[in-house]
Amino acid sequence: MTVTPVDRDRPYRPRAEVSLLGRFAFRLPQGHVYLAPTTQKVLVLLAVHAHGMTRGSAAALIWPHLPDARSAASLRSALWRLSRAGGPCQVVVSDSRHLRLDRDVRVDLHTAHDLVRDLATDRRATRPPTVPACLRQDLLPDWSESWLLMVREHFRQTRLHALEACSRRLRASGHMDAAMEFAMAALEADPLRESAHRCVSEIHLAEGNVADALRFYDIYRRQLREELGLVPTSGYRDLFAPFLRRPDGARWTGHGG
Repeated sequence: MTVTPVDRDRPYRPRAEVSLLGRFAFRLPQGHVYLAPTTQKVLVLLAVHAHGMTRGSAAALIWPHLPDARSAASLRSALWRLSRAGGPCQVVVSDSRHLRLDRDVRVDLHTAHDLVRDLATDRRATRPPTVPACLRQDLLPDWSESWLLMVREHFRQTRLHALEACSRRLRASGHMDAAMEFAMAALEADPLRESAHRCVSEIHLAEGNVADALRFYDIYRRQLREELGLVPTSGYRDLFAPFLRRPDGARWTGHGG
């Protein structure tokens, strides 16, 4: 396999797969392939920039402390190693200035973004779905490259919003078990996220389990105070106003010990 200057119509070829959720992996039809760390970075950079980028931008992001000539040479070397590792699978399409992944390369992050969009917008709710495995994992959580941080946070926020939206939709349609599964998946990703806690409380209240809702709220209130020195918002506290009042008739605020 070689890095080619054009992307043209061609017959079916074996596909390479790139995993970015959880841990990095590069797979060909015959199995996993080891890539050197710098080659991994090139592949990940192109995978998270689905529309491609210039050679200069890619080299500057991966080797920010090297002179332009040396970073360009390092990029060429990494692309050559990637072409050798890909075997019969085309991995990168390039010309003298631009790079991008070949459209046949499968990337789990792209699949996850498609699922996020579907979960956030699908209002049919005829059959309760289950939480896809790819929405339970962060984007390369052990990587610390600065160019990856905002991409990771963007994916994290969009998937959490999608999980919560799907939970609310399932609750409204009466699918309480599935609604709870989606809400808890959001909580697993961010244990201090109030909107996810609120989803769980709303499910308990919709089922008439007021004591469970209050107990769950109290766990969150204590955790939030101990870890961040904060209190839940008034909007969350006010969920319980119709169900609980203080002995003196004042509204319960959830600030007790």
